Amino acid sequence: MRIIADLDRCEGHGLCEEVAPDMYELDENAMVVIVHPDVPESLERPAEAGARVCPVAALKVMK
Repeated sequence: MRIIADLDRCEGHGLCEEVAPDMYELDENAMVVIVHPDVPESLERPAEAGARVCPVAALKVMK
């Protein structure tokens, strides 16, 4: 599984980071950074949950 971020859509709400801090963080410009683009199996559920809560759909889950 991979997570892809559309940085043109990201508005820096940070909900992904709140839900899955091991997967997502915001940089100094409040843009999402994916900590593990190739998601380890142990983080698949949090990664998907973080992508789902993004209010602007900036995160895409690729299976």
